[in-house]
Amino acid sequence: MRTTYMPKGNAAERKWYLVDAEGKTLGRLASEVAGIIRGKHKPDFTPHVDGGDFVIVINADKIELTGKKLTQKMYYRHSHYPGGLKATSAGEMLKNKPDRMIELAVHGMLPKNRLGDSLKTRIKVYAGAEHPHQAQQPEVWELRG
Repeated sequence: MRTTYMPKGNAAERKWYLVDAEGKTLGRLASEVAGIIRGKHKPDFTPHVDGGDFVIVINADKIELTGKKLTQKMYYRHSHYPGGLKATSAGEMLKNKPDRMIELAVHGMLPKNRLGDSLKTRIKVYAGAEHPHQAQQPEVWELRG
């Protein structure tokens, strides 16, 4: 009698992929990067097993937002003190911390549990075209659409 094959998380072969964000839309880029990090592009994908790959995103400062998002979309954080709510528009975030904007978009598309917390460490985002991960020999990933 055969049993169902169940992949083990530590047996997964980890690859590194390089994604160029220049001229790409934020949400479409983030959803595809989140899928790579989870391992949804692999034939043995299992939702509860960590079988994903690493992703390097370059040119984060050249990401695009559609519509009026540059002025209307807001990012919030709180200092946990009374009156400590800070709000930053997407335009300011793109100018000051474009790498953080992509990280937040991808993190929002990952599971909200311990598995998601470990997957958040798999994305490396850089504002320019340079990155320090040449030793990992990343493969270029072409985004759909």
